[in-house]
Amino acid sequence: MHYDQSWMGYGIVGGMQAGAISFGVAFALLWLLRWLSRQQPWSHARLLAVSCLLALVPTATGDLWDLLYFNYAGLQSPLLLRAKLAGVHDPDSIGLRVLCECLGALTGSIVAWLLVLWRDSRRGDNGST
Repeated sequence: MHYDQSWMGYGIVGGMQAGAISFGVAFALLWLLRWLSRQQPWSHARLLAVSCLLALVPTATGDLWDLLYFNYAGLQSPLLLRAKLAGVHDPDSIGLRVLCECLGALTGSIVAWLLVLWRDSRRGDNGST
């Protein structure tokens, strides 16, 4: 699903902006999942994996689909290719944007997880979350 990317920059600037969005979504999702699973705490690995993958759904699936589509679809007509590329924001840097979105989601999950561990150690919780 594509979100409105018309305000985003081009090249590395757009990639960093997309990565920052993924970072924020993953960060918030980890805290939300931790709160939702407070009765039966999840393992650290499950919490990290689920928050990272769920963050990629709204943030990276549109660009990832476009990247795969343009590489593997048989677009025989230059007119069809031009029409499809017109709907993509910054098609030259789509691979960079996908990479930044994936790294942003992973980094956001890890930073939130480290903050959870730090907060629990300060509170004296010895739970297996």
